[in-house]
Amino acid sequence: MGKYSKEPENPTKMPARSFLQAVATADVKVSPLRVVRMEGVAILKIIKHCKDFAPTLVTGQLLGLDVGGVLEVTNCFPFPIREEDDEVETDGANYQLEMMRCLREVNVDNNTVGWYQSTLLGSFQTVELIETFMNYQENIRRCVCIIYDPSKSNQGVLALKALKLSDSFMSLYRTNNFIGEKLREKNLTWVDIFEEVPITVSNSSLVSAFMTKLESESPVTQSDFDRLELSTKPFVERNMEFLIDCMDDLTMEQQKFQYHYRNVARQQTQQQAWLQKRRTENMSRKASGEEPLPEEDPLNPIFKPLPEPSRLDSFLITNQVSNFCNQINGVAGQSLCRLYVTKALQDN
Repeated sequence: MGKYSKEPENPTKMPARSFLQAVATADVKVSPLRVVRMEGVAILKIIKHCKDFAPTLVTGQLLGLDVGGVLEVTNCFPFPIREEDDEVETDGANYQLEMMRCLREVNVDNNTVGWYQSTLLGSFQTVELIETFMNYQENIRRCVCIIYDPSKSNQGVLALKALKLSDSFMSLYRTNNFIGEKLREKNLTWVDIFEEVPITVSNSSLVSAFMTKLESESPVTQSDFDRLELSTKPFVERNMEFLIDCMDDLTMEQQKFQYHYRNVARQQTQQQAWLQKRRTENMSRKASGEEPLPEEDPLNPIFKPLPEPSRLDSFLITNQVSNFCNQINGVAGQSLCRLYVTKALQDN
Protein backbone atom coordinates (compact mmCIF):
# COMPACT_ATOMS: atom_id res chain seq x y z
CA MET A 1 0.00 0.00 0.00
CA GLY A 2 2.94 2.34 -0.36
CA LYS A 3 5.62 3.71 1.92
CA TYR A 4 3.15 5.43 4.24
CA SER A 5 1.73 2.08 5.34
CA LYS A 6 5.00 0.72 6.72
CA GLU A 7 4.06 -1.10 9.86
CA PRO A 8 6.20 -1.94 12.89
CA GLU A 9 6.83 -5.62 13.41
CA ASN A 10 3.92 -7.41 15.04
CA PRO A 11 4.36 -7.52 18.83
CA THR A 12 3.80 -11.28 19.08
CA LYS A 13 1.76 -13.88 17.32
CA MET A 14 0.34 -15.27 20.55
CA PRO A 15 0.44 -12.73 23.41
CA ALA A 16 1.00 -14.23 26.84
CA ARG A 17 -1.92 -14.12 29.21
CA SER A 18 -2.32 -14.45 32.95
CA PHE A 19 -4.47 -16.89 34.90
CA LEU A 20 -7.17 -14.24 35.33
CA GLN A 21 -7.29 -13.70 31.58
CA ALA A 22 -7.50 -17.44 30.97
CA VAL A 23 -10.50 -17.62 33.27
CA ALA A 24 -12.02 -14.57 31.54
CA THR A 25 -12.24 -16.45 28.24
CA ALA A 26 -15.29 -18.30 29.58
CA ASP A 27 -18.58 -17.60 27.85
CA VAL A 28 -19.85 -14.67 29.92
CA LYS A 29 -21.62 -11.57 28.83
CA VAL A 30 -19.07 -8.82 28.16
CA SER A 31 -20.09 -5.25 28.86
CA PRO A 32 -19.19 -2.80 26.08
CA LEU A 33 -15.92 -0.94 26.47
CA ARG A 34 -16.68 2.67 27.41
CA VAL A 35 -13.32 4.20 28.25
CA VAL A 36 -9.59 3.45 28.53
CA ARG A 37 -8.19 4.81 31.78
CA MET A 38 -4.43 5.28 31.55
CA GLU A 39 -1.95 6.05 34.31
CA GLY A 40 0.14 9.13 33.62
CA VAL A 41 3.39 7.16 34.01
CA ALA A 42 2.28 4.69 31.31
CA ILE A 43 1.58 7.56 28.89
CA LEU A 44 4.99 9.10 29.61
CA LYS A 45 6.71 5.77 28.96
CA ILE A 46 4.91 5.43 25.61
CA ILE A 47 5.79 8.99 24.57
CA LYS A 48 9.45 8.60 25.56
CA HIS A 49 9.85 5.27 23.75
CA CYS A 50 8.24 6.53 20.55
CA LYS A 51 10.13 9.83 20.52
CA ASP A 52 13.53 8.29 21.30
CA PHE A 53 13.38 6.02 18.25
CA ALA A 54 11.48 8.31 15.85
CA PRO A 55 11.09 8.08 12.89
CA THR A 56 11.56 4.31 13.42
CA LEU A 57 8.25 2.67 14.26
CA VAL A 58 8.23 0.87 17.60
CA THR A 59 5.81 -1.25 19.62
CA GLY A 60 5.29 -2.25 23.23
CA GLN A 61 3.01 -4.14 25.58
CA LEU A 62 0.18 -2.63 27.64
CA LEU A 63 -0.48 -3.98 31.12
CA GLY A 64 -3.45 -3.36 33.35
CA LEU A 65 -6.89 -4.63 34.33
CA ASP A 66 -10.21 -5.14 32.57
CA VAL A 67 -12.86 -3.83 34.97
CA GLY A 68 -16.40 -3.79 33.60
CA GLY A 69 -16.72 -1.12 30.94
CA VAL A 70 -13.32 0.39 31.83
CA LEU A 71 -9.98 -0.90 30.58
CA GLU A 72 -7.28 0.28 32.99
CA VAL A 73 -3.76 0.66 31.60
CA THR A 74 -1.43 0.90 34.58
CA ASN A 75 1.95 0.09 33.04
CA CYS A 76 3.74 -0.83 29.83
CA PHE A 77 7.09 -2.01 28.52
CA PRO A 78 8.73 -1.70 25.09
CA PHE A 79 9.56 -4.48 22.67
CA PRO A 80 13.14 -4.58 21.41
CA ILE A 81 13.72 -3.53 17.82
CA ARG A 82 14.55 -6.69 15.91
CA GLU A 83 17.09 -6.59 13.12
CA GLU A 84 16.53 -8.45 9.88
CA ASP A 85 19.09 -11.15 10.69
CA ASP A 86 17.70 -11.86 14.16
CA GLU A 87 15.99 -15.10 15.09
CA VAL A 88 12.27 -15.49 14.62
CA GLU A 89 9.35 -14.69 16.84
CA THR A 90 10.43 -17.04 19.63
CA ASP A 91 12.91 -14.45 20.87
CA GLY A 92 10.17 -11.82 21.12
CA ALA A 93 7.80 -14.20 22.91
CA ASN A 94 10.52 -15.26 25.40
CA TYR A 95 11.39 -11.61 26.05
CA GLN A 96 7.74 -10.81 26.71
CA LEU A 97 7.30 -13.73 29.14
CA GLU A 98 10.49 -12.85 30.99
CA MET A 99 9.46 -9.20 31.33
CA MET A 100 6.04 -10.15 32.69
CA ARG A 101 7.66 -12.58 35.15
CA CYS A 102 9.95 -9.83 36.43
CA LEU A 103 7.03 -7.42 36.81
CA ARG A 104 5.05 -10.02 38.73
CA GLU A 105 7.95 -10.49 41.14
CA VAL A 106 7.94 -6.78 42.03
CA ASN A 107 4.14 -6.76 42.42
CA VAL A 108 3.36 -4.80 39.23
CA ASP A 109 0.27 -5.50 37.12
CA ASN A 110 1.21 -8.10 34.52
CA ASN A 111 -2.13 -8.67 32.79
CA THR A 112 -1.93 -8.01 29.06
CA VAL A 113 -4.63 -5.60 27.87
CA GLY A 114 -3.23 -4.78 24.42
CA TRP A 115 -0.24 -3.09 22.86
CA TYR A 116 0.94 0.32 21.75
CA GLN A 117 2.73 1.40 18.62
CA SER A 118 4.04 4.55 17.05
CA THR A 119 2.95 5.80 13.66
CA LEU A 120 4.07 8.33 11.08
CA LEU A 121 1.50 11.02 10.31
CA GLY A 122 -1.34 8.72 11.33
CA SER A 123 -0.63 6.02 8.72
CA PHE A 124 -1.64 3.03 10.83
CA GLN A 125 -4.71 1.65 9.00
CA THR A 126 -3.10 -1.48 7.56
CA VAL A 127 -3.83 -5.17 7.20
CA GLU A 128 -0.97 -5.92 9.61
CA LEU A 129 -2.73 -3.97 12.38
CA ILE A 130 -5.95 -5.91 11.77
CA GLU A 131 -4.14 -9.25 11.86
CA THR A 132 -2.45 -8.31 15.15
CA PHE A 133 -5.85 -7.44 16.61
CA MET A 134 -7.23 -10.82 15.55
CA ASN A 135 -4.24 -12.64 17.09
CA TYR A 136 -4.72 -10.82 20.38
CA GLN A 137 -8.45 -11.54 20.34
CA GLU A 138 -7.71 -15.27 20.34
CA ASN A 139 -6.22 -15.01 23.86
CA ILE A 140 -7.60 -11.79 25.35
CA ARG A 141 -11.30 -11.17 25.59
CA ARG A 142 -10.96 -7.41 25.19
CA CYS A 143 -7.91 -5.42 24.15
CA VAL A 144 -7.00 -2.08 22.59
CA CYS A 145 -4.15 -0.63 20.60
CA ILE A 146 -2.75 2.74 21.70
CA ILE A 147 -1.50 4.74 18.71
CA TYR A 148 0.97 7.57 19.31
CA ASP A 149 2.16 9.90 16.55
CA PRO A 150 5.32 11.86 17.49
CA SER A 151 5.26 13.90 14.27
CA LYS A 152 1.75 15.16 14.95
CA SER A 153 2.52 15.83 18.61
CA ASN A 154 5.20 18.28 17.47
CA GLN A 155 2.34 20.44 16.17
CA GLY A 156 1.06 21.01 19.71
CA VAL A 157 -1.46 18.13 19.89
CA LEU A 158 -1.13 15.01 22.04
CA ALA A 159 -1.69 12.52 19.21
CA LEU A 160 -2.70 9.61 21.43
CA LYS A 161 -5.72 7.45 20.61
CA ALA A 162 -7.09 4.06 21.65
CA LEU A 163 -8.48 1.85 18.88
CA LYS A 164 -10.31 -1.43 18.66
CA LEU A 165 -11.94 -3.36 15.84
CA SER A 166 -15.70 -3.18 15.52
CA ASP A 167 -17.60 -6.41 16.19
CA SER A 168 -19.29 -6.37 12.78
CA PHE A 169 -15.95 -6.04 11.02
CA MET A 170 -14.34 -8.85 13.03
CA SER A 171 -17.16 -11.26 12.21
CA LEU A 172 -16.79 -10.44 8.52
CA TYR A 173 -12.99 -10.62 8.63
CA ARG A 174 -13.11 -14.16 10.02
CA THR A 175 -14.97 -15.27 6.89
CA ASN A 176 -12.66 -13.21 4.63
CA ASN A 177 -15.60 -12.29 2.46
CA PHE A 178 -15.29 -8.58 1.62
CA ILE A 179 -17.46 -8.51 -1.48
CA GLY A 180 -20.07 -5.90 -2.23
CA GLU A 181 -23.06 -8.12 -1.44
CA LYS A 182 -21.79 -9.07 2.04
CA LEU A 183 -20.80 -5.49 2.86
CA ARG A 184 -24.28 -4.25 1.92
CA GLU A 185 -25.85 -7.06 3.95
CA LYS A 186 -23.81 -6.11 7.05
CA ASN A 187 -24.22 -2.39 6.28
CA LEU A 188 -20.44 -2.04 6.69
CA THR A 189 -18.51 0.93 5.28
CA TRP A 190 -14.91 2.06 5.52
CA VAL A 191 -15.65 4.13 8.63
CA ASP A 192 -16.85 1.02 10.51
CA ILE A 193 -13.52 -0.84 10.63
CA PHE A 194 -11.96 0.83 13.68
CA GLU A 195 -13.67 2.22 16.75
CA GLU A 196 -11.95 4.90 18.80
CA VAL A 197 -12.34 4.53 22.56
CA PRO A 198 -12.12 7.66 24.77
CA ILE A 199 -8.98 7.95 26.89
CA THR A 200 -8.88 9.40 30.40
CA VAL A 201 -5.71 10.05 32.39
CA SER A 202 -5.55 9.22 36.08
CA ASN A 203 -2.80 9.99 38.58
CA SER A 204 -2.36 9.43 42.28
CA SER A 205 -3.17 12.28 44.65
CA LEU A 206 0.54 12.86 45.40
CA VAL A 207 1.39 13.11 41.69
CA SER A 208 -1.51 15.50 41.05
CA ALA A 209 -0.45 17.73 43.97
CA PHE A 210 3.15 17.75 42.76
CA MET A 211 2.14 18.70 39.21
CA THR A 212 -0.08 21.51 40.52
CA LYS A 213 2.89 22.85 42.52
CA LEU A 214 5.14 22.72 39.47
CA GLU A 215 2.61 24.60 37.34
CA SER A 216 2.33 27.41 39.89
CA GLU A 217 6.09 27.80 40.16
CA SER A 218 7.15 27.35 36.53
CA PRO A 219 8.12 30.63 34.81
CA VAL A 220 7.40 31.46 31.17
CA THR A 221 9.96 29.65 29.00
CA GLN A 222 10.93 29.60 25.37
CA SER A 223 8.76 26.51 24.80
CA ASP A 224 5.69 28.61 25.60
CA PHE A 225 6.50 30.90 22.69
CA ASP A 226 7.35 27.96 20.43
CA ARG A 227 3.65 27.17 20.34
CA LEU A 228 3.21 30.25 18.15
CA GLU A 229 5.57 28.83 15.51
CA LEU A 230 4.00 29.66 12.15
CA SER A 231 5.97 27.27 9.96
CA THR A 232 3.87 24.22 9.14
CA LYS A 233 5.41 23.62 5.74
CA PRO A 234 7.27 20.32 6.49
CA PHE A 235 4.24 18.75 8.19
CA VAL A 236 1.85 19.76 5.41
CA GLU A 237 4.29 18.67 2.71
CA ARG A 238 4.66 15.18 4.19
CA ASN A 239 0.90 14.86 4.51
CA MET A 240 0.45 15.89 0.90
CA GLU A 241 3.08 13.37 -0.25
CA PHE A 242 1.39 10.55 1.63
CA LEU A 243 -2.01 11.70 0.40
CA ILE A 244 -0.81 11.55 -3.22
CA ASP A 245 0.53 8.02 -2.64
CA CYS A 246 -2.84 7.04 -1.16
CA MET A 247 -4.69 8.40 -4.18
CA ASP A 248 -2.40 6.43 -6.51
CA ASP A 249 -3.06 3.24 -4.56
CA LEU A 250 -6.79 3.95 -4.51
CA THR A 251 -6.74 4.42 -8.29
CA MET A 252 -5.03 1.04 -8.67
CA GLU A 253 -7.72 -0.59 -6.52
CA GLN A 254 -10.43 1.01 -8.66
CA GLN A 255 -8.74 -0.32 -11.79
CA LYS A 256 -8.97 -3.84 -10.32
CA PHE A 257 -12.73 -3.47 -9.98
CA GLN A 258 -13.07 -1.96 -13.44
CA TYR A 259 -11.14 -4.92 -14.88
CA HIS A 260 -13.40 -7.32 -12.94
CA TYR A 261 -16.60 -5.67 -14.21
CA ARG A 262 -15.30 -5.72 -17.79
CA ASN A 263 -14.66 -9.45 -17.44
CA VAL A 264 -18.16 -9.94 -16.01
CA ALA A 265 -19.69 -8.05 -18.93
CA ARG A 266 -17.61 -10.09 -21.39
CA GLN A 267 -18.70 -13.31 -19.71
CA GLN A 268 -22.37 -12.29 -19.86
CA THR A 269 -22.00 -11.58 -23.58
CA GLN A 270 -20.46 -15.02 -24.10
CA GLN A 271 -23.26 -16.63 -22.11
CA GLN A 272 -25.93 -14.92 -24.19
CA ALA A 273 -24.22 -15.97 -27.41
CA TRP A 274 -23.94 -19.56 -26.16
CA LEU A 275 -27.60 -19.63 -25.06
CA GLN A 276 -28.75 -18.24 -28.41
CA LYS A 277 -26.73 -20.90 -30.21
CA ARG A 278 -28.13 -23.64 -27.97
CA ARG A 279 -31.73 -22.45 -28.49
CA THR A 280 -31.25 -22.46 -32.24
CA GLU A 281 -29.81 -25.97 -32.01
CA ASN A 282 -32.76 -27.13 -29.86
CA MET A 283 -35.24 -25.77 -32.39
CA SER A 284 -33.63 -27.84 -35.11
CA ARG A 285 -33.58 -30.90 -32.83
CA LYS A 286 -37.29 -30.49 -32.06
CA ALA A 287 -38.02 -30.22 -35.77
CA SER A 288 -36.21 -33.52 -36.35
CA GLY A 289 -37.95 -35.18 -33.35
CA GLU A 290 -34.90 -35.32 -31.07
CA GLU A 291 -34.75 -34.43 -27.35
CA PRO A 292 -33.68 -30.82 -26.72
CA LEU A 293 -30.38 -30.22 -24.93
CA PRO A 294 -30.29 -28.34 -21.57
CA GLU A 295 -29.88 -24.61 -21.98
CA GLU A 296 -27.27 -24.36 -19.19
CA ASP A 297 -24.05 -26.32 -18.94
CA PRO A 298 -22.44 -26.05 -15.46
CA LEU A 299 -19.23 -27.59 -16.79
CA ASN A 300 -18.79 -24.81 -19.31
CA PRO A 301 -16.19 -22.27 -18.03
CA ILE A 302 -18.28 -19.32 -19.18
CA PHE A 303 -20.96 -20.20 -16.60
CA LYS A 304 -18.57 -20.23 -13.64
CA PRO A 305 -18.93 -17.02 -11.58
CA LEU A 306 -15.89 -14.78 -11.52
CA PRO A 307 -14.54 -14.07 -7.99
CA GLU A 308 -15.01 -10.46 -6.96
CA PRO A 309 -11.89 -8.67 -5.63
CA SER A 310 -11.78 -7.95 -1.91
CA ARG A 311 -12.72 -4.42 -0.90
CA LEU A 312 -10.65 -4.48 2.30
CA ASP A 313 -7.60 -2.73 0.82
CA SER A 314 -9.73 0.01 -0.73
CA PHE A 315 -11.48 0.52 2.63
CA LEU A 316 -8.15 0.89 4.44
CA ILE A 317 -6.77 3.27 1.82
CA THR A 318 -9.94 5.38 2.05
CA ASN A 319 -9.40 5.52 5.82
CA GLN A 320 -5.88 6.79 5.21
CA VAL A 321 -7.10 9.43 2.75
CA SER A 322 -9.66 10.69 5.26
CA ASN A 323 -7.02 10.80 8.00
CA PHE A 324 -4.54 12.82 5.93
CA CYS A 325 -7.25 15.27 4.82
CA ASN A 326 -8.34 15.80 8.43
CA GLN A 327 -4.74 16.42 9.51
CA ILE A 328 -4.15 18.97 6.77
CA ASN A 329 -7.43 20.69 7.64
CA GLY A 330 -6.53 20.77 11.34
CA VAL A 331 -3.06 22.20 10.74
CA ALA A 332 -4.45 24.86 8.40
CA GLY A 333 -6.98 25.93 11.04
CA GLN A 334 -4.32 26.13 13.76
CA SER A 335 -2.07 28.19 11.47
CA LEU A 336 -4.83 30.74 10.92
CA CYS A 337 -5.37 31.05 14.68
CA ARG A 338 -1.64 31.61 15.23
CA LEU A 339 -1.55 34.24 12.50
CA TYR A 340 -4.36 36.18 14.19
CA VAL A 341 -2.63 35.91 17.59
CA THR A 342 0.72 37.09 16.27
CA LYS A 343 -0.95 39.93 14.38
CA ALA A 344 -2.60 41.08 17.61
CA LEU A 345 0.75 40.90 19.44
CA GLN A 346 2.45 42.85 16.67
CA ASP A 347 -0.23 45.56 16.75
CA ASN A 348 0.21 45.94 20.50
